[in-house]
Amino acid sequence: MANHKSALKRIRSNEAKRLRNAYYHKSARTSIRKLRDMTSKKEAESFLPKVSAMIDKLVKRNIIHKNKAANLKSGLAVHVNGLK
Repeated sequence: MANHKSALKRIRSNEAKRLRNAYYHKSARTSIRKLRDMTSKKEAESFLPKVSAMIDKLVKRNIIHKNKAANLKSGLAVHVNGLK
């Protein structure tokens, strides 16, 4: 167990950050699934920038790696461009 006040505070702040990061990651994954399920090209094209922004924010917050983000965005763009 932690012996210092600063260590106790670090435990509390780490837990808060972990929960916040999990929320951001889960909401982004949900949006990605929602975009992949779309069949309307017009609707998907308007939703793609929002999802891309969410993915970029995950990279900025060090929740996912930048290469994973690039792969996700590329795959989503291919999906949207393939819709009719």
